[in-house]
Amino acid sequence: MEAVMIRYGEIFLKSEPVKRRFISIMTGNISLALEAEGLLHRIETPRGRVLIFGNEPRRIAAIAAKTFGVVDVSVCTVTTADINGIAAAAVEHAEQHLRPGMSFAIRARRSGVEEFNSQELAAAVGSAVLDRIPEATVDLTAPDYEVFVEAREFGGLVYDEKTGGPGGLPYGTQGEVMALLSEGIDSPVASWLMMRRGCLMVHVHMQSGRFGGVDAERNVLQNHARLSRWVPGHPLDLLMVDMEPFFEVITALKEPRYRCILCKRFMLRVASILAAERGAYALVNGDNLGQVASQTLANMVVIAPAASVPVLRPLIGFDKEEVVERARAIGTFEAHPGSIGCTVAPRYPSTAAPAATIAQIEEELDVESLATQAAGTVRRHRAKNGEVEEVR
Repeated sequence: MEAVMIRYGEIFLKSEPVKRRFISIMTGNISLALEAEGLLHRIETPRGRVLIFGNEPRRIAAIAAKTFGVVDVSVCTVTTADINGIAAAAVEHAEQHLRPGMSFAIRARRSGVEEFNSQELAAAVGSAVLDRIPEATVDLTAPDYEVFVEAREFGGLVYDEKTGGPGGLPYGTQGEVMALLSEGIDSPVASWLMMRRGCLMVHVHMQSGRFGGVDAERNVLQNHARLSRWVPGHPLDLLMVDMEPFFEVITALKEPRYRCILCKRFMLRVASILAAERGAYALVNGDNLGQVASQTLANMVVIAPAASVPVLRPLIGFDKEEVVERARAIGTFEAHPGSIGCTVAPRYPSTAAPAATIAQIEEELDVESLATQAAGTVRRHRAKNGEVEEVR
């Protein structure tokens, strides 16, 4: 019998009640993902492992490997927990991959089985493989081929491939946060990283209208759709806020160099209102220390107090290339985004805006009223399994 085996890492360190809850949420997320693809399955959770049984183990493994909380996935042969049963399955695996002249190693683990230890299991299985393929050699340091065998109280497991998962914590274990999602590269990665840490995600986009590029909305919806593929079966909301009235006000100011600071603070104000309405615990953005003028440490100190909930910045210490590499890996990188520029940004933005000056400008503009008005313009889009629709 074949099964898909899931390994998890950080979850194992939790207390027993928390571990059980996290595993339950993770397996629930896997089931939602498999149901979205129409795959019949049965999940079992013996200690330290998750086993999924179904008619299409390869497809099941590929889907499970994209589930947050999963460290890696293997399609394995399930046997009896005795040495003979495990060795026979290991020989079958080796016959498909191990050729004369190649080296191999047996990696053995044992849990809940008292009749033999891990070393005895590895030696017995290795001898069985050599009996069948005598031209092979054993190399425990850098083998050409590895067979992994496990003897556990519920049975034996044999496999020779591992597919890495995203790791982290299961989606939905840490409560809801709201990420400011843009049409660019950084904010989708920031959202993904917090989803990977178990946060239920809501996206909010501050729509520039005529002050932004003609391709901006298309790119935002695309980012939103792509991120929804990482939580299949879960609805993922995107709140679109009309920023045009605010941009009309700040573009009329005589001093343009503070526009970015005023804009960032305004976005946090509006997002804080929306977060309070939904009960979200925090905001998430794609700030990266020193990357642009509004992200200098001096300006972050001025911008941050505009939020009434904590602001999480998972990219704060990343190099830009690290962000681009992660965006490529998770599928949100767009090589040709089209026209997405912002016409409000000044040519020479301030890198250290005085807090008192910003406060005075905001008082004159009555930004509290503007933020309340903006929060009332929300249009909602909902993504599920990579498809987006507007919700009326």
